Amino acid sequence: MAATHNGGFYAGHRVLVWTAGLILAVVLLASFMSRDDSVPVRAASVDRGMVRSTISTNGKIEPISDFQAHAPVGTTVKRLLVKEGDRVKKGQLLVELDDAEARSQGARALAQVRAAQAEISAVQKGGTREELLTMDAELVKAKGARDTAQRNLDALQSLLPKGAATPGEVKQAQNQLADANAQVELLEQKRTARYAAPEIASVEAQQHQAEAAYAATQDVLRQMNIVAPFDGVVYALPVRLGAYVNPGDLVLQEADLSHVLVRTFVDEPDVARLAPGQKIELSWDAIPGRIWNGEVTTVPAEVKVRGTRNVGEVTCTVDNSDLKLLPNVNVSVTIVTGEHRGVLTVPREAIRQDDGKVFVYEINRNHELERRNIQISIATLTRVEVTGGIEEHAIVALGSTNSKPLHTGLSVKIIQ
Repeated sequence: MAATHNGGFYAGHRVLVWTAGLILAVVLLASFMSRDDSVPVRAASVDRGMVRSTISTNGKIEPISDFQAHAPVGTTVKRLLVKEGDRVKKGQLLVELDDAEARSQGARALAQVRAAQAEISAVQKGGTREELLTMDAELVKAKGARDTAQRNLDALQSLLPKGAATPGEVKQAQNQLADANAQVELLEQKRTARYAAPEIASVEAQQHQAEAAYAATQDVLRQMNIVAPFDGVVYALPVRLGAYVNPGDLVLQEADLSHVLVRTFVDEPDVARLAPGQKIELSWDAIPGRIWNGEVTTVPAEVKVRGTRNVGEVTCTVDNSDLKLLPNVNVSVTIVTGEHRGVLTVPREAIRQDDGKVFVYEINRNHELERRNIQISIATLTRVEVTGGIEEHAIVALGSTNSKPLHTGLSVKIIQ
């Protein structure tokens, strides 16, 4: 009875069922016909702004005017008149080292100098005062003997014709006169040129050696009293009062920190982008948010190996009047290789390349993509300067959200 009832129901309402099916089909067809096949994309506007091309790297702070005092000899620290961090004035006494031994050596060296001076004076005069007096006395005596020999010879020569003297006596008198003349000549030569050239050179060398030794002792004495050579800050004082220091040990370091040198290390691929005068910005983790500004003063002349990197060294001078930057600290450095203001820019993500040409996809009024070949200049990590090929405020596609490739003529819809 139930089956008959159901069959009768469908039979009685067949028109109604067909009508409902037709309506459903029309609705489904309309839904299909109205479906949007546009590809969803992210987009951005071509706007004006600033673009900076930069190189980010690291650097180290160095003092420009740096004074390092080292112990000239082994000694002890006698007085410490400053401590690390003190500001000092030019000429101010900073540290005294024990100079007793240095003074003793200086006195001995001075005595050697004076002895050498006396000896060179004697050489230049032909001998000491005593030697000169002795030679003068001998010369007077020799001249007297010569005069006597001359008178004796004259007398014998006058007696020879009279037979009162023999030729042998005359000959003997002549020999005595010759000997007397030779003795006088020898003494006169000693009086005027006693020392030979090699002897004079030897004495002069000894004098120079003694003077050099004395000068060395005076230099050591000067280094025993460490004085500030300029206004600055004591930034290293590795010794303590009474401590022993070996020759060459560092005693003190002072620097003028009102301006500091930043030595920056730029990786080899970026070296060609560097030029004198480029702006430098540096920061130090110890003072968050603080930026120091400077300019490139020297560019690399060569590439060096530094650890695992091939780098060129760049230097610049930074104002440090508040003395916040300390020698030898590591800093982060940004070198601005280019900065253009008020130029057209697009997101870097919009840039595409094909066969060496740079282009973007502009979204036209019909929400379709059109290829625009453009010219570009400097770029940052996020934006690129556009110098031609597209108008300001144009809308460009960045990429689809469903990973479908973009191409000219593609219908798109912008997803915010």
